[in-house]
Amino acid sequence: MSGELYERHKAVLPDWLALYYERPIEITHGEGRHVWDADGNRYLDFFGGILTTMTAHALPEVTKAVSEQAARILHTSTLYLDRPMVELAERVAELSGIPDPRVFFTTSGTEANDTALLLATTYRRSNQILAMRNSYHGRSFSTVGITGNRSWSPTSLSALQTLYVHGGVRGRGPYAGLSDAEFVKACVADLEDVLGQAHGQVAALIAEPVQGVGGFTSPPDGLFAAFREVLDRHGILWITDEVQTGWGRTGDHFWGWQAHAASGPPDLLTFAKGIGNGMSIGGVVARAEIMNCLGANSISTFGGSPVTMAAGLANLTHLLEHDLQGNARRVGGLLMERLRAACAGLDVVREVRGRGLMIGIELVEPGSGRPSPEAASAVLEAARQGGLLIGKGGGHNTSALRIAPPLSLTAAEAEEGAQILAAALRTAQAMADGSEEVAEDVGRSAR
Repeated sequence: MSGELYERHKAVLPDWLALYYERPIEITHGEGRHVWDADGNRYLDFFGGILTTMTAHALPEVTKAVSEQAARILHTSTLYLDRPMVELAERVAELSGIPDPRVFFTTSGTEANDTALLLATTYRRSNQILAMRNSYHGRSFSTVGITGNRSWSPTSLSALQTLYVHGGVRGRGPYAGLSDAEFVKACVADLEDVLGQAHGQVAALIAEPVQGVGGFTSPPDGLFAAFREVLDRHGILWITDEVQTGWGRTGDHFWGWQAHAASGPPDLLTFAKGIGNGMSIGGVVARAEIMNCLGANSISTFGGSPVTMAAGLANLTHLLEHDLQGNARRVGGLLMERLRAACAGLDVVREVRGRGLMIGIELVEPGSGRPSPEAASAVLEAARQGGLLIGKGGGHNTSALRIAPPLSLTAAEAEEGAQILAAALRTAQAMADGSEEVAEDVGRSAR
């Protein structure tokens, strides 16, 4: 069934539309932290549709809210008052930490970042943007122009002048050997140097607190607070891209920027993915003076849709009432502990990193330390065969595994997933060693 659909997919969809697995799977339904494919195989889902199924598959509160709202009216547009949109905006504004906030809803994280760039460049009357190396901010023409990852930036053309600074990756690069304090100091010096080369004023710095597509890398806590002191001297805005880090996924904080809160909240915050639990919701929160700086009319045909807003409200309420941030901290800590133990002694693993339920495992060629996309692909395939879905990413070479289950993950499911992943990692180690033998449990069929 999947093979036939794959042939039809290739006949009508672009070659550059990425698919996982040598034999791509069709996911037909899900429940809780599990999904099933068209062949009846059951998988523990540790990727959640790219960190989008934030609470659980088929969460009753969300499906009920969608069904009830759809029975009333599906669509109106922002040309009319929209009660669910106002109610969700009130909740998000309060949670954002930004003073005098205004919220604009979009349909995706790409569109949210695109809107933030429009606001910042208009407010500052500049097309210069600071971005982080190894970053990813979306697939629109403007956002690929500020993406510091060539694997996801297909063109060098851009209406923006982008200036890339160090700091998004702690374990690689020219500052990797420094202590955390020295690392921050060196990155601040790099920022100052870049600003010294910029012509005129810079509009904004956009940064992911934890880089998502880049392989779940992050700087030491406090880096962006140190950056903010420099930015404030120049009047430069700070945009925090919380598309993947928001809503408590990191466990320690509700927003990723709160690990860098010494200099106060950001000027703009973008969000998407998890808030809709699969429905298309994105958005921007900004101080009123920034949000209201546009001198022309604007609407969103589909941003703020009554159905998606009803889903977002139900999902956010469930998240807060069940303390899923706390669960991400507790169960994420357990999962991290199990994965680090599983990776101990494996030369193919360079680093296990992350926070909460946002964990990355970087794979390398033993001996050389060079990134190994081949090992990452092998683990991805072996994990699927074992009944576990994960993601991958990481810099320009896709050599990091990305592990981001729904925030309602149980301790038992964390243990199960860690066991499957440990077996899959032994597959990659056996390949690297040139061994014909692999662990007996690696090749078992997906349940």
